Amino acid sequence: MGTLNYKHLHYFWAVAKAGSVTRASERLHLTPQTISGQLSLFEGVLGEALFNRTGRQFELTETGRMVLSYADEIFSLGQELEETLHHQPTDRPLQFRVGVTDAVPKAVAYQLLEPAMQVEQPPRIICREGKVADLLAELAVHRLDIVIADSPMPRTVDVRGFSHLLGECGLTFFATAELTQQHPGSFPQCLNGAPVLLPGADVAVRSRLTRWFSDQRVRPRITGEFDDGALMTAFGQAGVGIFAAPTAIAEQVIRQHEVVSIGATEEVIEQFYAISVERKLTHPAVVAISRAARQELFIKRRTREDASG
Repeated sequence: MGTLNYKHLHYFWAVAKAGSVTRASERLHLTPQTISGQLSLFEGVLGEALFNRTGRQFELTETGRMVLSYADEIFSLGQELEETLHHQPTDRPLQFRVGVTDAVPKAVAYQLLEPAMQVEQPPRIICREGKVADLLAELAVHRLDIVIADSPMPRTVDVRGFSHLLGECGLTFFATAELTQQHPGSFPQCLNGAPVLLPGADVAVRSRLTRWFSDQRVRPRITGEFDDGALMTAFGQAGVGIFAAPTAIAEQVIRQHEVVSIGATEEVIEQFYAISVERKLTHPAVVAISRAARQELFIKRRTREDASG
């Protein structure tokens, strides 16, 4: 079977609706010979007869009825699209469709996306959260404009896309005041034997964090592992264990969750990426996100590095 020709499908649909080639030709303003010839080509491509011809009358075959049901839906949707485009208000906001992987902390996602709402013509933002592979599949078929992730696009995913580093920062460790008193001492030695909550195995920073524990010669007592950073924070707020979050949102974590900072490290870096099908970011909302991330959200880390250099 060859490639489906939608012009041929439209001719077939017109003949099926009109009941004859003659009436269809009048509606389409084409000669009956043209329509008959195109219809024969269409049947040849499909390898199936679509009509039983009785004189000038055309009766649908079983295959013809099946094709007609699809054609009805296709051209009905086409008409609906035309009407929508014709009647849509000129001031209707553009849609900005974002996928956020579940490994990205909600507070970071918000701060990354908030600048998109400050552009001259703010878009209607549509957020989807999920696993990176699922979101990249949506990106590949243009159902998403970008995917925000904690790592570049995996090589194992068969999707053509480009990873744009938005920024990076160290980690800050938090605990309730009560838990902090139970494990006194200097940081990071105070983590030795203390209950600690870890990101799940699929979160990019997890391996860097466990390697850092080893380098610091501290052995915390792991009391929980979480793919969802918001759930890990909730357990931390309840005093189940010490947890880490990006330093870029440290003040917000302290304020919102009533915890205290027990220490921070720049030796464990958490990164955030915008993954797109474009080599160069062009969507105005994405450009605003990238600019704000580099100039505001992650500026503190670069300032410290510049000072030390």
